[in-house]
Amino acid sequence: MSTAAHSGLAGGGAGLRIDTRVIGTIALWVVTFLGGFVLREPAPYELVMVVVLSGWLLSGPRFSPAVGPLLLVIVLFICGGLMATLMSDDFGEAIMYIAVTGFLALTAVFFAAVTASDPTRLATIANAYTASAVIVALLGIGGYFGVLPGSLFTLYGRAKGTFQDPNVFGPFLVLPWAIALHAVLTRPLKRSLIAIAVLAVLSFGILLSFSRAAWGLAAFSGAGLYVILFSMTQDRGERSRLILFGIAGALALLAMIAIALSVDSISGMLLQRAKLVQDYDTARLGRFARYSLGFQMVLDNPFGLGPLQFRNFFPEDEHNTYLKAFTTYGWLGGVAYLSLVVFTAIRLFPLIFQRRPWTWAAQCVFVVLLGHMLMSAIIDTDRWRHLYLLYGLAWGLIACEYAWRSSAGRRLSTAGARVSHQR
Repeated sequence: MSTAAHSGLAGGGAGLRIDTRVIGTIALWVVTFLGGFVLREPAPYELVMVVVLSGWLLSGPRFSPAVGPLLLVIVLFICGGLMATLMSDDFGEAIMYIAVTGFLALTAVFFAAVTASDPTRLATIANAYTASAVIVALLGIGGYFGVLPGSLFTLYGRAKGTFQDPNVFGPFLVLPWAIALHAVLTRPLKRSLIAIAVLAVLSFGILLSFSRAAWGLAAFSGAGLYVILFSMTQDRGERSRLILFGIAGALALLAMIAIALSVDSISGMLLQRAKLVQDYDTARLGRFARYSLGFQMVLDNPFGLGPLQFRNFFPEDEHNTYLKAFTTYGWLGGVAYLSLVVFTAIRLFPLIFQRRPWTWAAQCVFVVLLGHMLMSAIIDTDRWRHLYLLYGLAWGLIACEYAWRSSAGRRLSTAGARVSHQR
C-alpha cells in the first residue's frame, strides 16, 4: 500500500510506468473479497493477507496518532494471551491459537491504517465486501435448495455458504446488507435498483442461515440506521420519504417471512430457530449456566485457563466473547478487550452525526459493530475475520476524523494569524 506515485519498468526504448496506488487498490479489493471464503483453514484470505501485509509493512506505512489506542489494546490483549498459554496442557496448540489471534489483530491495524491514509479506500472495501457477500449468499441459497451441492454449502439444514458455520455466515452478510440499505434510504429510487437487488439476496441469505444472532444483528442494524438517518433529516419531504420506505421495508419483510413459512422445508426450521431460548441454553451445564460458572473460575485464575481449556471443564466452549477474553487471555487480555469495545464505541459514536464524505461508512460500521458487540455476549466472535475488519474500519474512520479536525484547526490558525497581521 505504498503511497509512492509511480514505479518505472524499462522495456526496450520505452518505459512502462505502473501506478503503485492501482496495485494497492487491487490488492485491497482482492484480500477483502476473499474474506468470505473460509471452507477450510488456512483460508485463501490468510494466504493472500500474508503477502499483502508483507508488502504493506515493507513499503514503510505511516500510522495516524489516532490509531495508537487500537495498537495499544491489541498488544495488551495478545500479551495476556501469551501469558495464558502457560496454563494450557498443550503449549504448542496454545501458542498457535494466540498466533492466529495476533495475525487477525494485525489485519485490524492494517485496515485502520490504509483507510486513515486514504478515505477513498472505504469505497473499495465496501465494493469488494459486497461482491463477496452476494456470491457467498447465492452459494448458500443454491446449496439450501439443492441447486448446488448442499453438503458443501449447508450444515444441519441451514445455509452456511462458503463458511464452516451458519452462525458466522449470517453475520458476515450484515455489513454489506447495511450498506445496501443505507443506499436505498438515501438515494433516489432509480439509482438504488442494484442496492435493492443486493438487499434482497442478502436478506434471503441471512434468513436461510437460521442464525438467531444474524437475525437480531440485521434487525438491530436496520433499525439503528433508520433512526440515525431519520434524526439527521430535517426536511419534511425527506422524512416523508423515509416513512414510506420504512413501511415498504416492513411489508417486504413480512412478505418474505410469509413466503418462507409457506415452504415446508423452511417453515419447520424457521419456527424452531425463532425461539428466543433453546433447550441447550437452559440445560444444567448449558450456555447460561456456563456463563455463571465460567466467571467464577475467572476470579480464581488471573492468568486465565489457557487457550482451548474451557472445554476441559464444560461440554462446550464459552459462547460468550467477554467470558472467553478472560478465560483464554487472562485478566490482562480480558480488560484489554473490554477497553477496546468500550473505547471504540465511544470514539466512533460522534462520527455518525458529522457531515463528512465518509459519514455513510461511519453510520454503517457503527450500527453493525455495536450489534456485534452486543451479540458477543451470547456467541464466540473473537476469531471472526470480518469482526477485525469492522474494528479496523472503525479506527480508520476515527483517524479520518482526527485528520479532518487537525487540518481544519490548521486552517483556522492560519486564518487567525492573517487577521492578526492585518490588524
